[in-house]
Amino acid sequence: MAEHKVKVYSTSTCPYCIRVKSYLDSQSVSYENIDVSTDKDGLEEMVRISGQMGVPLIVVDGQMIVGFDKERLQELLV
Repeated sequence: MAEHKVKVYSTSTCPYCIRVKSYLDSQSVSYENIDVSTDKDGLEEMVRISGQMGVPLIVVDGQMIVGFDKERLQELLV
């Protein structure tokens, strides 16, 4: 798998956030996790780039995915 710049905006209690991170770990994809429940700047950044408060927000090479869309994530990670 090619090297990608991946950010995950999440909370520690969100089940879909946990699934996204588990999936990325299982695929050996490195990512930056931003816990928006404790990172005020991260929360502001997430809202600024996505226009919404929903998590998880996954950003792969500048492309946004809201929620855990495994198929779309796989497409972007090819």
